[in-house]
Amino acid sequence: MNTQELGVKGEKFAARYLKKNKYKLFYRNFRTGFGEVDIIAEKGDIIAFVEVKTRTAGQMLDPSASVDQKKQARILSAANSYMSIYKVKKQPRFDIAEVVVDQKGKFSINYIENAFA
Repeated sequence: MNTQELGVKGEKFAARYLKKNKYKLFYRNFRTGFGEVDIIAEKGDIIAFVEVKTRTAGQMLDPSASVDQKKQARILSAANSYMSIYKVKKQPRFDIAEVVVDQKGKFSINYIENAFA
């Protein structure tokens, strides 16, 4: 499985996780000229902008370590654009879904709420 295929499967796994945890999914791969948000979902009075990072087990750094300040700024810009376009009044939250796949192909997730702001 190449990196792109792994990323797509990781996003699908994260979307299923959110649905199981009573989030309502609104958008996957929302793109603007400013950046991209992997998943946009709502739960209660929160709108969650979720960055999904998928890695194979055994890598030295946690997947969330790759969400640096530059990446965060692009996500924030894309989220602001989304909220403006769709007139969203809910409280935004920026989460990271760390998805890890082991050697047997089993996926697991570490979901980090309020990962950055």
